[in-house]
Amino acid sequence: MGKIVQKDSFTHYMETYVIAHPYSLLFLIGKKEAEDYTVLEANETALRHFPYFETENDPMFFGSLWNLLQEILVSNRNQPQRDLIWHSAANEMYEVAYIPIKTTTYEQLFWVDLRLQEDLAKERLEKDRLHQKYTSIIDDNLDPVITVGCDCAILHANRAVYSAFGYLRSDLEGKDVSELFAIEQREDFTALLAKALAGESMEMDGSLFCHKLGHYLPTYIKTIPISIDKEIIEIHLILRDTSIHSKNNEKLLFLSYHDQLTGLWNRKALKEHFDADAEYALKSDEHLAFIHVDLDRFSTINEALGRTGADEILKKITERIKMICPRSGKLYRNGGDEFILTMRSHTLAEVEKFSQKILSDFSRPFYYQHQEYFLSASIGISVFPENGKSLEELLHKCERAILYVKDRGRAHYRFYQKEMNTAFPDTAVMEAHLRRAIEFDELEIHYQPQVNLKTGHISSFEALLRWNNRKFGFVSPAKFIPIAEESGLIHQIGEWVLDRVCLQLKEWSAKRFRPVRIAVNISPQQFQTGNLAENVKRIIQVHGIQPSSLEVEITESALMHMNDTLATLNELKSIGVTISVDDFGTGYSSLSYLKLYPIDIIKIDRSFVKDIESDEKNEAIAKTIINLAHNLGMEVIAEGVEKDLQAKILKEADCHKAQGFLFSKAIPAKEVVEKYFIGL
Repeated sequence: MGKIVQKDSFTHYMETYVIAHPYSLLFLIGKKEAEDYTVLEANETALRHFPYFETENDPMFFGSLWNLLQEILVSNRNQPQRDLIWHSAANEMYEVAYIPIKTTTYEQLFWVDLRLQEDLAKERLEKDRLHQKYTSIIDDNLDPVITVGCDCAILHANRAVYSAFGYLRSDLEGKDVSELFAIEQREDFTALLAKALAGESMEMDGSLFCHKLGHYLPTYIKTIPISIDKEIIEIHLILRDTSIHSKNNEKLLFLSYHDQLTGLWNRKALKEHFDADAEYALKSDEHLAFIHVDLDRFSTINEALGRTGADEILKKITERIKMICPRSGKLYRNGGDEFILTMRSHTLAEVEKFSQKILSDFSRPFYYQHQEYFLSASIGISVFPENGKSLEELLHKCERAILYVKDRGRAHYRFYQKEMNTAFPDTAVMEAHLRRAIEFDELEIHYQPQVNLKTGHISSFEALLRWNNRKFGFVSPAKFIPIAEESGLIHQIGEWVLDRVCLQLKEWSAKRFRPVRIAVNISPQQFQTGNLAENVKRIIQVHGIQPSSLEVEITESALMHMNDTLATLNELKSIGVTISVDDFGTGYSSLSYLKLYPIDIIKIDRSFVKDIESDEKNEAIAKTIINLAHNLGMEVIAEGVEKDLQAKILKEADCHKAQGFLFSKAIPAKEVVEKYFIGL
């Protein structure tokens, strides 16, 4: 019988590659003269498969399987062999392979490798799967992959090679890969391949690879050496056609300098062209004119036609301007509904004539879906170097000129003039200063008295905001209130005004002055936030004033959203404040809201009071409003009274109160105290 020797002499190779093999049952079997075959070593897999293997009486191994092995070893001395043997005791079929080892110590020495057929099938399946994974990585790769041998002959090409370069696998197999590159680049490619054969993965861009149709394509190449046991056996070439990237780069370059909608140069191109154009103008001692075309009220086209229709109109405008644009001119889209044309080598008279031509062409209609639309444009012109030497300065002055034109009726052109700076202070700068107006204590409230026309007594005032700015000086409310509304600052400023008025009422009450009511104008933006009533209530409670001493004055336009408006007015009324409607008859002129809303006071707009003494229609309107207010049980106040005769007509019509320069302009709180409280 054979016996097992302790396992303490496996070679490094066996330890590294075989000892942990999941399927091989490996034995080292030796035979000395006059002795039986003996198992000298067994790997871990063999021991796991035969748990009693290390005992000398293992019935599993030293039964029929051992006898079969001995028969094979005796009959095939010193010859490698592979065979199948059946182990009846275990009811298992094995594939056996044994390899003789030359030695002087033993008469015979063999490595014997036993594998269950079931395990062998699993191993082969795993190998097949691994091979499929490997080939799938190559064949299903979206990038073209060509596999070459160490002799540069093509062994394989994946499907993507056909898509990119037109070659089938059969077209390439056996072909020298270097022949597919342009002659002048073959030396570089050969050097690349040599480094790959030395084990380095390399890249090369800009190679010219021949398409099957005969033309060369710019190609990126990456080499991946494939090695077994540290020996390079083949190289994968990953190829990528970069011509599409070149086209994309060209497209991106075009888009970066052109407007996507109209195809005109954009603002970025204008900046880059300016340096060269300005240098040319200086050297040739000529003008470089900037003609800024701003479409008038284009928002109405957007509202009527939507974005798609408006874009089509912009395209038509572009084509019309391009048709009359001189050859030396460059046309740019400045964004939105603005265009800029630069003209060099032209006199100012020619620039003016061209501007007139643009305006003339805008007198013709633009057609969209068989409907004609009329547009006008305002044009501002600045000239290099007279009006500035930087692009920003020149464009800024074009905008100043446009503002000047728009303020005077639009649809015209103007060259920039210095006085336009003072006429139109920078809105952005003014907004920046307005944001700091409360912090710098630049805002002040003035109060205009409302006079009882019958008694001459004064029991109410209107609070009017004034702004004395450190840069602009005294700024008219007509200028800064629209900026506050457009920028959203009106909410902060409006709340500040409410707080200051209530604080003023508290101070006057504490000094035991006679009770008065103060009207505060509320912007439509404030009214539409939904929390106006809550803010008013909070401020009244903070200062502890009588709610009826505060009058909330709203415009007719704020009354248009009936459900929200009614809810807010009812909340204000429940607090106890007085509600008045300013500029009556100029906004949402519907009588229905006078019946529905809890309104206490109607104010006749100054446009109906003006010329009331000479204009019969104005007088009739004013008297109608007064009668309407009386019939509805409302108080009525006339604004803008400047003449005695106007006051007389209003008094005779039974108007309750009036305010205006005839009685007093709006004055600071200190003057109100001196003039209307002290000594009375």
